[in-house]
Amino acid sequence: MNQPLSNIKAAILDMDGVIWKSHQPLCDLKLLFKEFKRHQINFLFATNNAMSTVEQYVEKFASMGTVVEPWQILTSSIATGYMLAKDFPNGGPIHVMGSPALETTLAEYQFTNTDKDPIAVVGGLDPLTSYERLKKASLFIQSGIPFYFTNPDATYPTPEGLCPGAGTFLAALETASGVKAKLAGKPFPYVFEAGLERLKFPAQQTLVIGDRLETDILGGYRAGCKTALVLSGVATRADLESWSPAPDVVLENVMDLFDLME
Repeated sequence: MNQPLSNIKAAILDMDGVIWKSHQPLCDLKLLFKEFKRHQINFLFATNNAMSTVEQYVEKFASMGTVVEPWQILTSSIATGYMLAKDFPNGGPIHVMGSPALETTLAEYQFTNTDKDPIAVVGGLDPLTSYERLKKASLFIQSGIPFYFTNPDATYPTPEGLCPGAGTFLAALETASGVKAKLAGKPFPYVFEAGLERLKFPAQQTLVIGDRLETDILGGYRAGCKTALVLSGVATRADLESWSPAPDVVLENVMDLFDLME
């Protein structure tokens, strides 16, 4: 049974599986933005996908006919940069086994990618990852260098189906090195804390909307937010039978949200 959402003033939305699958929109984005404005709900997007920079996400929304501001985009790359900056306030050389977008984002936190005496290894999803890259990162980790990873998502939704995600590469590195990574993205707290700070509303008045129980729903619950599971991505109704904490609402599509607010 869905809970009433009359007190919601802000929303943190996932993108893959909620807003789109790859380049295929899952809703009328212009209407979605219009409805948020009509209901006076501030919103931003928080994704575990570290394959694109903030600027690239802004451009993707623009290609679909909508405008978002850079402050409305949070990624697991940003969360990773934040974690690294806490542990290494002066930045420094790191070994990146991830996408060019991850490397670009970490450079904004004064971390440069190198194979020479890195102070940390940072991993993330990159479809071009080779055995040699996995081997090199694993050997660095085995030498005792701190190991960070963007997020644990095993898959990500595409129009073709569920494809291997960052967690697939995380499992490979953890298996090869025998070391568990420090994880930055959802369900861990930074993305949600940053989102609430940017939205300027308390957790109790904020709705986290996502398609994954183990990242979006769990992370939103831990942050003290209301949660909405959207069934247009990874999770199914069958998954809910063995899952706790239950989301406050379950939606077939993100646009169904506004029916609960009337």
